[in-house]
Amino acid sequence: MLVTITGFGSVWRRKFAKNQNDPQRFARGVYYNTTGVDIGGTTRQRPKIAGYARFNACGGFDPHRPARMIGRVFECADPCVWQGENKLLFQRILGKPEKPDAFLVVVRPELNGLLAVGSTDWRSADTWLISFSECGDKQEAMLLVPMYGWVHTKLGRFVLEPGLRQPWMARLVLASVEPE
Repeated sequence: MLVTITGFGSVWRRKFAKNQNDPQRFARGVYYNTTGVDIGGTTRQRPKIAGYARFNACGGFDPHRPARMIGRVFECADPCVWQGENKLLFQRILGKPEKPDAFLVVVRPELNGLLAVGSTDWRSADTWLISFSECGDKQEAMLLVPMYGWVHTKLGRFVLEPGLRQPWMARLVLASVEPE
């Protein structure tokens, strides 16, 4: 499965080999990204739906420059549930962009409005929720969305539209407004 990253969740964790004498310890590091919300000035995970995106340093992921990963196409394992959590493994960056099967998208109320996760028709059937954190009116959702997949928020329906000249790039576009 090919996946383009359009954004990251707010919470990062990392894991390195325990052997501190291993010269490849950091080169084989693993990085986990998930959702979080601001609680009293600190970003905290408040999972309603637990899950994460996993990146391996040996697959080309640069943890020191995550912004450079935006718009990059990765070869990924199929999404799955492991130990009760949703998981998406990013295996390696492609050398040149190709049309992806889906996009890693993060939805936040300040950009897209509040999601009604769990209500009927809040997302397209082919959209997969990886992680969802919520506390009061603060939310963050990490989703795997195909081209033209959609999410419905209090503002309206946002559709993931690909770039015309660069089909490996996409963005959520407000397609219909919720009546007041």
